[in-house]
Amino acid sequence: MCPAAATADVRRGAAAGGVRGDVAVDRVDVGAFRVPTDGPGGREQDGTLDWDSTTLVLVQVGAGGRTGIGYTYGDVSLAALVSSRLAPVLTEPGAPPPTAPPALWRRMVDRIRNTGRPGGGAMAVSAVDIALWDLRARLLDLPLVGTLPAFHDRVPVYGSGGFTNYGLDRLTEQLGGWAGQGVPRLKLKTGRDPERDPERLSAVRRAVGDAPELFTDANGAFGRKEALYWARRYADDWDVRWFEEPVTSDDLAGLRLLRDRAPARLEIAAGEYGYVIDDFVRLVEAGAVDCLQADVTRCGGITGLLRVAGLAAAHHVDLSAHCAPAVSAHAFCAVERLRHLEYFHDHVRIERMLFDGAPVPDGGVLRPDTGRPGHGLEVRWADAERYRVA
Repeated sequence: MCPAAATADVRRGAAAGGVRGDVAVDRVDVGAFRVPTDGPGGREQDGTLDWDSTTLVLVQVGAGGRTGIGYTYGDVSLAALVSSRLAPVLTEPGAPPPTAPPALWRRMVDRIRNTGRPGGGAMAVSAVDIALWDLRARLLDLPLVGTLPAFHDRVPVYGSGGFTNYGLDRLTEQLGGWAGQGVPRLKLKTGRDPERDPERLSAVRRAVGDAPELFTDANGAFGRKEALYWARRYADDWDVRWFEEPVTSDDLAGLRLLRDRAPARLEIAAGEYGYVIDDFVRLVEAGAVDCLQADVTRCGGITGLLRVAGLAAAHHVDLSAHCAPAVSAHAFCAVERLRHLEYFHDHVRIERMLFDGAPVPDGGVLRPDTGRPGHGLEVRWADAERYRVA
């Protein structure tokens, strides 16, 4: 759907009486659901972290007989933060209506000034903001993408998983499975045990052939010189095209060094831990990345993402979606300099377990469901309740 058509549809929806001028938020519900991993021994690993579960913090915002759904992936404590600091912002006297998510976003960001805006604060705001944008679209009886300034009607994806504790069989089965589905880009984790990575990369190349682009993600596991050594080997020996967080994303000079000295065909990427706009400003002004990343469930929701998208466009840098594919499929259609979306194993699995309506790749892209209002997700409560922890 082009931007002009989307705007026209929104106006028609409002004019038809789909949204009353006095509609107000009348309900904010928050819950947390912890889902165990399906990795070997019930655990998964990347270059710097080991985990046995992933927690989805779910926010539901009600108004005008409709309910908007938003979420983030983080600690269960985020549910308490939403309840104590953010929910009152939506329901207090004089609050902007739910049809104005940016106005409510501004108030939420101001309200957590002394709580801590980066990190958990931004993630909590993200979950609520996504719920508000979803609610707005449902009140208008339009798909979420149809209420955004959309530049695209689909989002290219790359399959992402390949955890460092996978055996070779599981590793090649997973990445080969995505390749068999027509996903043309595949990413595996590296850096936990660098001396094992050549065997892992070679096994993947044998399994998928030369056609798919191969990506790696070290999650900041390397020092600068070590990362440069592996960057050259990745590119020369396995034709790797994307090296994500070779060093910690806090090391802007290190990222810039890698970008300057790594083979030209190997792109350096970071940004998934950007929470406030200044995090992204620092990355682009330092010339630290070839491609910027943003996570809509961390960077302030859709309102925050739109700000990051403008920054990327102003600096002529592409923006890639980090994880949360069910929401990102809609949200990143509004990113002018869109590169692709991370179709991350853990989040794909959880979104299919807990929601009806999660999108499935088709020919290497995700297409937002324009036949359902909002982002099209509905909680599958019979399945979700067994994982509730708050």
